[in-house]
Amino acid sequence: MKIKKIISALAVIICCMFSNTIVYAQFPMPDHVPIWDANKVTLKLHKISDNVYAVSPSTTETETTKGIAQATSAGFIVGDKGVLLIETMLSKGLYDQLYKLIRSVTPKPIVYAINTSDHGDHCFGNYLLPKETIVIQNEFCKENLSKNYDNIKQFMIMLFGKGRGIEESVYRPADITIAINQTMKVDMGKGNIVEIMNVGTAQSPADLFVYLKSPSGNVLWAGNPFIAESPTIPWLFDGYFLEPVQNLNKIYNMISDKDIVVPGHGRITNKAGIKYTIDYVTALQTNVENAVKKGFTLEETIAAVTMKEFDKGYELFNWLHFNFNVPNAYKDIKQNGPK
Repeated sequence: MKIKKIISALAVIICCMFSNTIVYAQFPMPDHVPIWDANKVTLKLHKISDNVYAVSPSTTETETTKGIAQATSAGFIVGDKGVLLIETMLSKGLYDQLYKLIRSVTPKPIVYAINTSDHGDHCFGNYLLPKETIVIQNEFCKENLSKNYDNIKQFMIMLFGKGRGIEESVYRPADITIAINQTMKVDMGKGNIVEIMNVGTAQSPADLFVYLKSPSGNVLWAGNPFIAESPTIPWLFDGYFLEPVQNLNKIYNMISDKDIVVPGHGRITNKAGIKYTIDYVTALQTNVENAVKKGFTLEETIAAVTMKEFDKGYELFNWLHFNFNVPNAYKDIKQNGPK
């Protein structure tokens, strides 16, 4: 795809979901919408260990490494007193599938539900939770959803299509929020300790990581910061770069080679499986820093920093790399990077 074609990609006027006030912005669209079709997703249960489960689309095993974008992954942990749920999905149809999978394992109540992002595919099912369930979010996540819920719904409809159940979602506020650089620990019993971490922006300011430390092995639910393994590249369209690079490395260095990783939108993997994200953002930082040092304009940087070595078949590579990742890296490095 020609650089000029990418820069002039189809754009629509939307209410910006990333700020606390309504701002209109030009948003370049991917080549096909919906990116994935919530009406066609079948969720599959994966038993990781006793009382620990991941849930992901049935297509992740065959399609992740082919570069086909996948729907949201989730998971749950069955504790002594009830269930801790990670993600509530985009729509009632997907939430109902997730709920049925939980009930196939346990009749215990859903005590906690964690949203790892303010993007609707991670939290729009909150309104369907039992009223007794305690909803946990990043502090920024709750604030942004409370002020911009309708805007975020329109954003999700734009990328994932009308008639997918997004329209019916109703805002439900979080009961507990986690401030930046804070961690909440939940003891689920039998040695299973869940650490819910707000390390700051790793994809967006609303990120949470869910890290289970267990006698049977540790599990990280990585959310949007680690979308999937190769050939997927990160979605850095929330306007940040340098802080995400720092925090992605922080999480990567925290986990061990033996830990299981549940990416936000791909098949279950491990530390080696998410290194592609680290390699990509490291190379992007180096390339853009070099361009800035040479005095390149944004347009010159986009033309120069093609990074074809990372274009290995991910269907959204051009859309993300040229429209968001390079421009956001350029802006952040030019303003806040080495001089």
